[in-house]
Amino acid sequence: MLTAELTALALGGVVGLILALTGAGGGILAVPLLVFGTGIGVAAAGPIGLMAVGMAAALGAVLGLRAGVVRYRAAVLIAATGMLLSPAGLWAARQIDNRWLALLFALVLLYVAVNTFRQASKKGATASAAHVVCKRDGDSGRFIWTRPCAVAMALSGGFAGVLSGLLGVGGGFVMVPALQRYTDLPMKSAVATSLAVIALISLMGVAATAATGGMEWAIALPFSAGALAGMLGGGKLAGRLAGPQLQKGFAAVSALVAVAMIVKTVS
Repeated sequence: MLTAELTALALGGVVGLILALTGAGGGILAVPLLVFGTGIGVAAAGPIGLMAVGMAAALGAVLGLRAGVVRYRAAVLIAATGMLLSPAGLWAARQIDNRWLALLFALVLLYVAVNTFRQASKKGATASAAHVVCKRDGDSGRFIWTRPCAVAMALSGGFAGVLSGLLGVGGGFVMVPALQRYTDLPMKSAVATSLAVIALISLMGVAATAATGGMEWAIALPFSAGALAGMLGGGKLAGRLAGPQLQKGFAAVSALVAVAMIVKTVS
């Protein structure tokens, strides 16, 4: 038991470090690390990964709030729709065979790897003006709320919520690109706002799982503690190491993990 707890603690530390260095989407590696490191299935690993990523994201969001870069009204709206649909994802995860669920996760992870590599390869790319429906006031820096803006935020949150319940991912790989596409937020603010959304959505998913007795606390608690420690430690390195090359490295690792999951599932 002690070995399993130490393994979970170390794996959580890796997840927190990845989150700190690569941004909100890095938490998607939590589930495959749990699957390969502890031997549990995707359905059981999902809620644990969601808990750890949610706690680490909450820490990042608090730091972002202190720095004044979190757009909290947008975060609350996005998270509200995500929290409404997260239980639907949890229900679907229980209905799908674990092999198919693992294959679906691997395909999503492969998509994240390809998309991350493409984004890291773009130099100075900005969102098209035609897609930016949420613009900030020049004086206050807050969003000027319009119906298209609210709809774009709500739909993005709903999609992230379903994925969080279904696959145990925070949804940062959905939220950060969505905020970059539909808003004029700088990258630092988009990541911080996404972390706030992830923390709120994860809370609903973890609460729902805990209420049904489906959480493996012996793994979840040390894994989450490790993620928090990794997030704190990685935050000190992020400024020196973060950049396109690191993002490409994360994409390569994600692609390899995705392929490994596919091979394990079909073999």
